[in-house]
Amino acid sequence: MSRIGNKAVEIPEKVKVNIDNDGAVSVEGPKGKLSWRLPREIKASVKDNLVSVVREAETRSVKALHGLSRSLVHNMVQGVSEGFSKQLEIEGVGFKAAVQGSTLNLSLGFSHPIPFSIPKEIKITVTDNTKINIQGIDKKLVGQVAADIRRFYPPEPYKGKGVRYAGEQVRRKEGKTVQ
Repeated sequence: MSRIGNKAVEIPEKVKVNIDNDGAVSVEGPKGKLSWRLPREIKASVKDNLVSVVREAETRSVKALHGLSRSLVHNMVQGVSEGFSKQLEIEGVGFKAAVQGSTLNLSLGFSHPIPFSIPKEIKITVTDNTKINIQGIDKKLVGQVAADIRRFYPPEPYKGKGVRYAGEQVRRKEGKTVQ
């Protein structure tokens, strides 16, 4: 029994959810429009501002897809109504970021700046040259962009320099000692 899959997804005002017979789910709201196709064994229906997701088989893989499908539909509804955001922090002397047009330029202590092209569905803002805010309606894309930016210089354990998620704790190591 999937506890997550059995929960109905509430549809807020100003959000329209359309589900075709072949499993294509399209969600439209004030922030934008998202679409996705349900797996073959999963069916969904809209009734009284609620989306209910049901499975047709009882195999282990279909049970897993049941909860996943419900979560993805919920994320789509939440994305077009509220949106998602991730915050990154840059730590290190001389490390900074700046948005120029549709690229994010990162200076992370290398001999060259690192240009990162911003996807058109994502909005990136930089404050204080060290705080990056990533916003968008697609939760997966927002998380992937944040992970890609962090991957350029993950926080290192000795001095803690690098790009980290806001609030991320970095375990510090003790350096070598002279005897």
